[in-house]
Amino acid sequence: MRIGYSFWGFLGNGITDTPDGGRSHRRPFIDALRDRGHELVFLQANRDLLEAGDDLGGAYVFDNGLPEIDVLFLEWRWLISGRNTSACGTEGHTCDLHRQGELLMHYAVRRGTPTVIWDKDRTLRIDSIWRRAPRTAVCEAALALSPGAHRLLFPVDDRLLDQADPLALAATPRDLDLGYVGNQYDRDHHFDRYFAPAAAHVAHQVGGKWPRTERWPQVRFLGRIPFPQVHELYSRSLATVLMLPERYTAVGQMTQRIFETVLAGCLPLAPADILHVEQFVPAELIVSSGREAIERLAFLRQIAGGQQHAELITACLDRLDLFRLSRQVDAMESVLNTVVAPSAERGAA
Repeated sequence: MRIGYSFWGFLGNGITDTPDGGRSHRRPFIDALRDRGHELVFLQANRDLLEAGDDLGGAYVFDNGLPEIDVLFLEWRWLISGRNTSACGTEGHTCDLHRQGELLMHYAVRRGTPTVIWDKDRTLRIDSIWRRAPRTAVCEAALALSPGAHRLLFPVDDRLLDQADPLALAATPRDLDLGYVGNQYDRDHHFDRYFAPAAAHVAHQVGGKWPRTERWPQVRFLGRIPFPQVHELYSRSLATVLMLPERYTAVGQMTQRIFETVLAGCLPLAPADILHVEQFVPAELIVSSGREAIERLAFLRQIAGGQQHAELITACLDRLDLFRLSRQVDAMESVLNTVVAPSAERGAA
């Protein structure tokens, strides 16, 4: 199929001063779809070139028009006041939302093009018309799905999983007990309950955009860091805390943070209130309070570099199989067949 893919982010490392969690998994997902024989054309701006100066050398096709496609695939964008709700051309404006509206109107509404919406940030309203539109499917990155939605988790490359060496990761020297890279967005509850109390007792660093930090003077915030440094920080860190917005916690939606950390050998402590948390981490890494997080970190420091440490990393790697890229591409192709089949059958008739 020829897939028109709309995403607002980067395929490469991008720029430092921007949020884009998709950098850790978008390009492997796209390349795997291409390996399955699909053709992809990207329908948003080429931010890699325009903002990061990263010329992908013609490997990928960007089109700011309305090309012929078989399926429209959207990484769902939403209203962000002062950014994509302002007039085009004004300072600070990003045109992702306007472009998404143009694509939906042209393809989904006027032409009846099969459409897949990946609601990665859980911002698509439960009463949205797109959940009921013909030849349209909604995908969510959660274990507990909204009615009618399909599961499409954030993918981790099979090769990275297969090549990971728990013994080597356990043996890596780690000068930080606790590390985290990510933005503040709606994570204050988990940060307050788990990360901040532990950070008062151990060596730690936090990278990302955290504009409201006054109540945590004991925490060392680095600000945003370049994307390549994410792996470096986790490779120095014994553990992290998987902090999620409540809208993710309630449905068991885990972000790319889990494989960014585990693949670096950084063990993820997971708050017990995450739905189906046992599917993400072994029981030894589930915590119910800041005190438990502190105790668990002390235990991990005791076993660091040994066999028990390697076994915990192995247990975490095993659970990443849930996110395996080949599984997610299978899921994507199943959804594509769901939305395209009615059109194909109508054409044959």
